[in-house]
Formats: sequence, C-alpha cells, structure tokens
Amino acid sequence: MDAGRIPVIIGAGEVTERPADVLQAREPAALMAEALRRAAADAGAPDLLPALDSLDIVNSVSWPYGDLPAALAGFLGVRPRRTVYGPVGGESPVRHLHEAANRIARGESEVAAVVGGEATHAVGQAQKQGVTLPWTTPDPNWTRTRGRDFLHPLSVRLGVADPVSVYPFYENAVEAFLGQTPAEGQAESAELWSRFSAVAARNPAAWLKREYTPAEIGTPGPANRPIAYPYTKLQVANPMVNQGGAILLCSLARARAAGVPEERLVYLWAGAAAVEPRDYLNRDHYHESHAQNAVLDACARIAEEEGAAFETCELYSCFPCVPKMAARRLGLPRGMAPTTTGGLTFFGAPLNNYMTHAAAAMTRALRERPGSAALLYGQGEFVTKHHAVVLASRPPRTWRLPQAYSVQAEADGRRGPVPAFVEAAEGPATIETFTVLHDRDGAPHHGVAILRLADGRRALGRVPGTDADTIALLKRQDRTPIGTPGLLRPAADGLQDWSPA
Repeated sequence: MDAGRIPVIIGAGEVTERPADVLQAREPAALMAEALRRAAADAGAPDLLPALDSLDIVNSVSWPYGDLPAALAGFLGVRPRRTVYGPVGGESPVRHLHEAANRIARGESEVAAVVGGEATHAVGQAQKQGVTLPWTTPDPNWTRTRGRDFLHPLSVRLGVADPVSVYPFYENAVEAFLGQTPAEGQAESAELWSRFSAVAARNPAAWLKREYTPAEIGTPGPANRPIAYPYTKLQVANPMVNQGGAILLCSLARARAAGVPEERLVYLWAGAAAVEPRDYLNRDHYHESHAQNAVLDACARIAEEEGAAFETCELYSCFPCVPKMAARRLGLPRGMAPTTTGGLTFFGAPLNNYMTHAAAAMTRALRERPGSAALLYGQGEFVTKHHAVVLASRPPRTWRLPQAYSVQAEADGRRGPVPAFVEAAEGPATIETFTVLHDRDGAPHHGVAILRLADGRRALGRVPGTDADTIALLKRQDRTPIGTPGLLRPAADGLQDWSPA
C-alpha cells in the first residue's frame, strides 16, 4: 500500500501538574498545548506541529470556554484547517484516534493529532481559597454539553442518573449472574484495583503514585467512604486532576521524511464500535453489555487474523465492573492488570480524556515490545458507548484498515426482549439489580432497586435510608439480594418504596 496512506502514531505527550500556588496552575487549553508540544518532541519532529492539518479536541468540562479551539490555538500558535471539538464520552479519544487514522488512509490528512486536558483540581482549589484564576475569560452562557434528558425522569428523581450511581447496577448484577457472593465480587474488584494502582505508581504522569492494597481499597472507612454500594471512594474515577494528553499521527511516508525511527512507530490495524440504548432502563439485562461484547469480539478477530495475541490491554476502568466484564469476555487471566496507564482512580480521570493518556502509555509500552499487539478499549456514558482499536508495534501482514468499523448490527442481534418500564407501579416486585447511595459522611441515604413486576415489566423502587433492615439486606455480604421478592408501595412524596415480602 502507498506509504502516504498508512497511518502511524509517532508521538505521545502528557503533562500532569499540581503547583503549590493554585494561581500558577495552567488552564486546560494551556495543558493541551503543552501536551501537543511534548508529543511532537517525543516523535523527534517538532517541526510537524505547524504542519498539523487535522486536530480533534476531546470535550473539556472543567473550564467554561466560549471557544476552546480558539483558546488552544492562542496557546499553541497553530490552528489547523480542520479543528473539531468533540462530544462528551469516555470512548471519544479512541474514536478520534480511529477516525484520524481513517482520514490518513483516505488521503485526506497527512499530519493529525488528538488532544485533551482538564484542570478540575485547580478549579476546586481556587473555589476553596476564594481566588480568581487568571485564565481565559469564562463564558457566562456556558453549559455542560451532556444533559440527562435521555434518561427517565424517575431515574433523575431517585438519584441514579450519574455514572457513580448507575454502574453499581451492573456490578451487582454481574456478581449475581456469576454466582459470586457480594464478598467474593468485592474482593475481586479490590484485587484488580490494587493491580491498577501498582501500574499508576510506576507511571510518571499519574496523579496518585503509590500502590494500594486490596484491603485499603475494599474496606470502607473515613478515608475511603462508601459512595454507591458496593463502591468506595477508591473504586471510582477521580476527576480532581490537572492533566493534559496528546497523540500525534501522520502517514508513514511523512514519518519517514521527518526522520522518525521505525522502531518508534505504532500502527493502528483496525477497530470496532457499538452502543447500547442510551436510557439504561431500556436494556434487556445488566449482567453484560452486548455492545461491549461485539466490540471486543471484533477486535479479538482482528488480532487472530494477524496471528497475534493481546500482550497488553487498556480496558476502560471508570468502575470495576467494566474491566471485569471485558477481561472475562477476552479470556484474560485474573491476575493480569489490564492497563498500561493505572486506571481512572489512581492515574486520574481527566473526565473525557483518560483514553488519550491511555494511548500515550500504550504507545510507550508497544515501543518496548517489538512485534507485539495491544487492545485499547474505551467506554462512555452508562456502559453505553464502546470503541476499541488494535494497536501494534509492527504493520499488519496485509494492509486494510476498513473505513467501516461499526458492529452495531451484531450487538443488536444479540439483544433479548426489553421489559416495558412502568413509572407508577405497586404490588409484588422482585429485585433485578440495585445500589445504595451514601451521604458524604458514609451513612446510607437511600437504596434504589431496578425491579421486575409479576407480569415481567420493569419498575424502579426506593428503599428509604431509615429502613435499616432492608438496607442491611441490600448490603449483605454472604448472599446477593438479587431475586428477592418484595412489595412496591406508594410513598407520601409520590415515589414508590420497596421492602421484602
């Protein structure tokens, strides 16, 4: 194939900072510019930055820019002819990377980059100290680009409309489906997260650079408060970071012309993407994701066709259920740490941009493993959006890079009947899955159960925090409450409360 249409990753740049004086902290656009400069330096080709013809900017949340691309151009001194500010989604850096490679393969681009950055920690510190950050003037009309209008209003009212409160539905359902006791499932999560922390401890760009034991991670306490059962603080993504990351790509011909050594090149073989219904109440069950499975299966086939195995993996790690489900689907050994980065708890969770950092860490890892292949898998929303690519430190045997990468039809074909949802229901109802939300002091506030009615329809029920016996049932360690029959009754505030029969 024409070397002018073979995409390669040539540079990876990262910046992590925590200055003692918050007024010295750089804003997200400045972190992005620095990450891009470092990516070009990593490639040994700083002159390629002015030649950028395509730039994808990962959606940034921590600062209300009126025009983030313009702010970034001001710090960088370069504004490519194609500059796109992306939508919200943890999988979006993988998609940006994949589509940048496709544009190079189509001959539409020669030099491209993906970049993102957040400074949530600095913003939080400035608010605590009551100081004004000397950053780009904030836009008073700025609003977050992700709303909740696609979720059922009852989910919002019950407080299960954010990732930290929705992923536990999957965590608890997976444990029950596998026949694990809650104690066994939580021990597996704590062990896995401990391995993630060990990787972060060795990553110079990580926010938390120390290894945590499984007991530290899984045991609730003042420094590790319970948040949404079964998750503690050390099991959820940590967005309070100042981090920027960038990946620089170009055609193989351009890389060679720039003098980039062949052993530093990383090839994108192919990838896959699929989604689940956006409202999680419109899914057939919660012990797996058909979209995740279809994407991982497709990438496994790509590697198999090339006679390769995934020696390295980055499995998205906002909450333990995600890499646990993915690792089982891929058949990875339980003792493996499926990350080169360290995970969103320990490396840090710069909101939508973690997978840019993961691509950077994966680039470094592949350079150290000549001839090896790796999986880069990202996820967004509520186990909703899935995108993965196969990267390798060698070119594929037969160059193809299919432009079409959706495996949506495969995912949809696996989906079973979806129970109809009933907003106002009462009578017999059995727990399908559940969580318990906690106050900042660690006390249970209330539980929420996804329920199946006697006729098979689905409903939501609350367990008041004052119902200590039922809260204890939900948090029992020796037996899952999933499958427990009970009753839904209307409460004085118009919601429905559930209790065991």
